[in-house]
Amino acid sequence: MIKIRRPAFSFRNLFGFIIAPLIFISIVLFADLEPGKPQITYTLAIAILMAILWITEIIPLAVTALLPVVMFPLFGIMNGKDVSSAYFNHVIFLFIGGFMVALAMQKWNLHKRIALKILLITGTSPARILLGFMIATAFLSMWISNTATAMMMVPILLSIIAKLEEHISEKDLSRYSVGLLLGVAYSASIGGIATLVGTPPNLSFARIFQIMFPEAPDISFSDWFIFAIPISIIFFVFVWLYLYFIFRPKGKMEKLSAIDFKKEYRSLGPASIEEKIILADFVILALLWLTRAGISVGSFHLPGWSEIFAQPSYLNDGTVAIGMAVLLFFIPSKNRRGTRLMDWNTARKIPWNIVLLFGGGFALATGFKESELSVWFGQQLSGVAVFHPIVIIFIISIGMTFLTELTSNTATTEMLLPVLAGLTVSIGVHPLLFMLPATVSASMAFMLPVATPPNAIVFGSNRLTVMQMARAGFILNILGAILITVITYYWSTWVFDYSLFELPQWAK
Repeated sequence: MIKIRRPAFSFRNLFGFIIAPLIFISIVLFADLEPGKPQITYTLAIAILMAILWITEIIPLAVTALLPVVMFPLFGIMNGKDVSSAYFNHVIFLFIGGFMVALAMQKWNLHKRIALKILLITGTSPARILLGFMIATAFLSMWISNTATAMMMVPILLSIIAKLEEHISEKDLSRYSVGLLLGVAYSASIGGIATLVGTPPNLSFARIFQIMFPEAPDISFSDWFIFAIPISIIFFVFVWLYLYFIFRPKGKMEKLSAIDFKKEYRSLGPASIEEKIILADFVILALLWLTRAGISVGSFHLPGWSEIFAQPSYLNDGTVAIGMAVLLFFIPSKNRRGTRLMDWNTARKIPWNIVLLFGGGFALATGFKESELSVWFGQQLSGVAVFHPIVIIFIISIGMTFLTELTSNTATTEMLLPVLAGLTVSIGVHPLLFMLPATVSASMAFMLPVATPPNAIVFGSNRLTVMQMARAGFILNILGAILITVITYYWSTWVFDYSLFELPQWAK
């Protein structure tokens, strides 16, 4: 007789399947946040239910993201057509187009060539090997998803570690191996914050900001890049020095030479015509993103290329991403007859679950606005106005950093940004002052394997322990929050040209 093994009913299942629905029903039936406006109460109940389901992950994150399609119309919060339209917009197309170009790079191994070339340039001392892997990872994660970057870099790193173990004992090299693995994981997150397409929370911010404040100026690719690149560079340098100091090898490594990297690079063969075309497409895409809306820093303004068209506002970063991605489907391959540089079999690898997760967050943010729940939250939290804004920014940064150690950073960002938008309106400060640090902090969790996909991927190598990651990551979490606070308070006001203590007209 075959016995069927039943899965253990864990506390997570208990909380997700039983307690969460009870909390939802209790709020709907017995709470009344604001008399005469039941939609505020209903939206809060749905938001709490989604938050618990996202945290416990008893059902897939993308499935939870679909709940607004059913529940918002059912509870009279939003029209079903309006909810559905929130799931697809130009930010989604920005993600899809950018991911298609990234998949084309992976299809033709261009991503591996770029990474190994950077390693050849940096050199082979312990500090330079660590620097090389971190630069390669950070650069690629600016344009490719953090997950894809880490999955590509870890096998390369493990092969290099195996080469190092041919010259140095595994015992002497073990600490340095941990440093290399953490360097890849951390630099994937650090590089990702520099661009809108680098990590999902950045894209969530761009869309939610537009949802909450429709008349606000557009947050362009170049705007975000100018704001975030100092955080990325400064923190990158610090993490490199910190990891090398903590995990540098005990023995000497004079026997090593660049042959390890050269052999890996030579195995790729000469660059194919397909790689060259995709590289050109990638470079043009990056340049078009950076120069579309022009660059404004303080009173200085450099016009963007979109201004040569009759309707510059019709063009956005999603338009550019899709245009450059679609182009690859037209160009035939020279070396593989009958195929093109990009095909739908490759494009199907786009993580559609993340697309739905984005959409659910956008729908939830729209519900927060339409029901006026964000305004209600802002009024309840208005007491924090007694604190100096720099203190509030630090609390937001440190809170978001440690919260995303245990939860999905994208889901958490999409839950909290509408609340912070309402808080800024309530206490009369510029919305960017609180929304920017929350967004960046969502990608700066370094302590636990579950915090980010890159952390989980390097942990899966079985070459480091949770305690090693937690010890190194705790210090970085604190310092990251401090850096984000300082950059937001001083640098963002100059980049986005806003006043700290003045609520703009478009936010009133």
